[in-house]
Amino acid sequence: MEKSLRAARLATFAYFVLNGFLLGMWIVHIPTVEEHTGISHAVLGWLLLLLGGGAFAGMQLVGPLADRFGSRKVVPLSAALCSAALLLPGLAADAWTLGPALFVFGFGNGCLDVSMNTHAVQVERGYGRPIMSAFHALFSIGGVIAALVGALTLSLGWSAATTLGAMAVLSLVAAALASRALLPPESAPSKETTATATENGATETGPGEAATENGTAGAAAGRRAPSRIWILAALAFMLMLSEGVANDWSVLHLKDVLDAPEATAAFAYGAFATAMTVGRLLTDRVAARIGTVAVVRYGSAVAAVGLTVATLAPAVPLALVGWTIFGIGLSGCVPQLFSAAGHADPGAAGANVSRVAGLGYLGMLAGPAVIGPMTHLMPLNLAFFLPVAFCAVACLTAPVLRTGQPEGAPGVGPAPARQQA
Repeated sequence: MEKSLRAARLATFAYFVLNGFLLGMWIVHIPTVEEHTGISHAVLGWLLLLLGGGAFAGMQLVGPLADRFGSRKVVPLSAALCSAALLLPGLAADAWTLGPALFVFGFGNGCLDVSMNTHAVQVERGYGRPIMSAFHALFSIGGVIAALVGALTLSLGWSAATTLGAMAVLSLVAAALASRALLPPESAPSKETTATATENGATETGPGEAATENGTAGAAAGRRAPSRIWILAALAFMLMLSEGVANDWSVLHLKDVLDAPEATAAFAYGAFATAMTVGRLLTDRVAARIGTVAVVRYGSAVAAVGLTVATLAPAVPLALVGWTIFGIGLSGCVPQLFSAAGHADPGAAGANVSRVAGLGYLGMLAGPAVIGPMTHLMPLNLAFFLPVAFCAVACLTAPVLRTGQPEGAPGVGPAPARQQA
């Protein structure tokens, strides 16, 4: 079992890297695709709604499928779809062809995101200690790799179609190779882990949480969508909308507001993704010491400060510092939400993750689309004060993360996490 868990963890790492890489390759090519298709910032903002809508649709479809058929079957198919769809935006000639391309790419991204997070919860349950943030760190590493590859190919003058097509083929190969090590549904030792977690948190956990050890009760709770799942989803929406601003607009911020060359502008997203990676590699231990509420509260506060610095920066170096601080602040917040949703009910982990991820990534992928229309009224950088406000709200409302969460779940309660750290 230990050997299969290690192999499954490595395979899940590979899919998180792949997902971050695919999304990052689109992000660094946004200015090129925008110029090639002849669309404005405002039109791009509206088209990003299709990307977010496709992702949301994919997430809601794949969550129940992962619960029914197992992540082992769903993850590779989702990765293949997302990889193949990466080519489509590079082939778009105008807004009418870019829109459907973004919808399909978003759909594939949504399927991959929920299915790989559901499998990550399964692996974390097998380990019995917090490891979710490390998976999300690998997603950020994929973004860093994409920023470096994108900067290189842009400097060499490669077209978006050539680069995205080549990366799509490589990604399809990687997705196929990683599929063999994924865990089958019956391999997740959820009953033992859940029982241990309940014993560790017995003094803090009420009868409602203990009842999730029963598979039938857990499935019913998943169908009812407990209120705490929607609280987690709302918090994910705010924080991931803020993250989406870096994904969709950081490169354009340096290029259009600060007049940076395209190759230099790509490092805005690279700085953000690097900071996210470092922060997420440290989050599991930090959460074990100070608790998840503190991670979300102080992290979102730091993020608000960082984005404010980037917004008001008069020069490229200071803007890069701001995007870096922004990434550090946000890095530890969202993985805690996904982990809490997945462990709330092992029998409905896919459905619950799809709810939190659905609203969260609707914010990350579609929420920033409001920035585009706002540029008609104000400069692009001033529109960033909207996500600054969302970070402030998340900081003030972070204590809701504690509500209804069992103390013994991995990554939720500080005491058991210290024992495993």
